[in-house]
Amino acid sequence: MTELVRVEIGDGSDGSPAGVATIRLDRPPMNAINTELQEQLRAAADRVAADPAVRAVVICGGEKVFAAGADVKEFAAQDHAYMFRDAQRLSSSFDALAHIPKPVIAAVTGYALGGGCELALTADFRVSADNAKWGQPEILLGIIPGAGGTQRLARLIGPAKAKDLIYTGRFVEADEALEIGLVDAVVPKEDVYSTALAMAAKFAKGPALALAAAKAAIDGGLDGDLASGLRLETYLFASLFATDDRTIGMASFIENGPGKAVFN
Repeated sequence: MTELVRVEIGDGSDGSPAGVATIRLDRPPMNAINTELQEQLRAAADRVAADPAVRAVVICGGEKVFAAGADVKEFAAQDHAYMFRDAQRLSSSFDALAHIPKPVIAAVTGYALGGGCELALTADFRVSADNAKWGQPEILLGIIPGAGGTQRLARLIGPAKAKDLIYTGRFVEADEALEIGLVDAVVPKEDVYSTALAMAAKFAKGPALALAAAKAAIDGGLDGDLASGLRLETYLFASLFATDDRTIGMASFIENGPGKAVFN
């Protein structure tokens, strides 16, 4: 099987931040997301989620194309009966990335379109090159986003802006993406990966269990009503009192003041 997704885990020995894993797409020239790539993304997500040495994750693609969306030639050969069975598998491969219980940053250069945009939406934060172009152009193929675009995009930028992008299929430049909240930072293309790594390195030094709980509370709370979200928050808040994160953080605060704890 061709290796279309690589996982690189920094240990600090070569200057790479310790505890930061990079999930790198490698299906040139366009990083088109076919079935094989989807399954390798799922495997990569499972790997970094399960590895205690990994404390934060960066997802990146090619220099000119982060990921240009689904493999349309593969899609064109699939009929309704096939896709009715397969659509859940497609969605669940991206869910695996979204459910990594660690901070995840997408480092995007070039085009992030269709499935490529949906892939970036699975991350907690998005660092965009100033030359990047974003969009959900599936409508131009007579379909809609099928790997989370209608849901994650609307939750991120609001339903009206999401409908504008999805209904029109138009491309969004980096400055507009920043303005509408689709991305969190815009930097020169040569600085995208290093910026994402620096963000991830900061999280990698944080309290892993507390960060996982914060992600679970925020993401889980968005899936339901306020009362359900508050119950989830209460449960996760209380559960952290059984962890070393809480012991280390509070002892450091009492002895040295805020922001000086060194977590395991």
